[in-house]
Amino acid sequence: MPSVLHEVVIDLFRHRPQLVAELLPLVTDIPLPEFDHARLESGDCPDIDPTEYRADAVIVLATGTTPQLAAVVEVQLRPDPDKGWSWPVYLTTLRARLRCDTVLLVLCPNEHTAARCRRPIPVAPGFVLTPIVMSPSDVPIVTDARVVTENPELAVLSAVAHRNAPERDAILATLAANVVDAPNGEMYIDLVMAVLPRAARHFLESLMTAGTYKYKSEFARRYFSQGEAEGEVKGEVKGEAKALLAVLRSRGIAVDEPTAARVGACTDIEQLDVWLDKAATACFANEVFGD
Repeated sequence: MPSVLHEVVIDLFRHRPQLVAELLPLVTDIPLPEFDHARLESGDCPDIDPTEYRADAVIVLATGTTPQLAAVVEVQLRPDPDKGWSWPVYLTTLRARLRCDTVLLVLCPNEHTAARCRRPIPVAPGFVLTPIVMSPSDVPIVTDARVVTENPELAVLSAVAHRNAPERDAILATLAANVVDAPNGEMYIDLVMAVLPRAARHFLESLMTAGTYKYKSEFARRYFSQGEAEGEVKGEVKGEAKALLAVLRSRGIAVDEPTAARVGACTDIEQLDVWLDKAATACFANEVFGD
């Protein structure tokens, strides 16, 4: 089964194919053709061999029924040398099928994988494929309510890409306040919840509800348990403590310096979880930290 992060990002393109046209100018100077709509295309790339080639997503920018540009969208979570063999197949097969220019857009969760994916792929003499790669640093930090309302998919991608960045809380606060009323809004909150580290998930839960957040979409219910198993462990305790203090501040609960130091020094993830659960409903600090 594909990972939760992989499926969440691809799901954004399935719901908003035009997202390709909005992201490409951020990472390449190649001009986009004139087009009047974007559509999903089959990602199957059949070959004479029994080997199966299937792209994560294929988006076509078209004028009427005429394809103008086809984009193969791949979510690559870690370096994979086999992609140097399969990616050219995707592009050449798609080009022959649609009779239009094709590009490869690869989205990576970290700079190391992005650097590997940017390496040119020699296919034949005079034929070199250079993937167009988007790393988290290329994704806009969306904290503008207007952008969230007009383009919730970009806002979700921002929350996913920057889920460990200093701007995370501001992104999540803007998302929580503006995306729920958008089409598919509840599902998009679910998608973000499914990939956030535990501390960030607690913070977003505190903004959405005073109780335990219940997933509303089938996607999140299906993948949440897997997401828990794949949760990021590195830095989790530190992030949990930061989220706890952020939740208290967002609810107007004052925390004195000794208590803040106590939280920062705590290395017991279960204790931090208990405090976070109390922080969602408490009115005073002693209700959270009292014995």
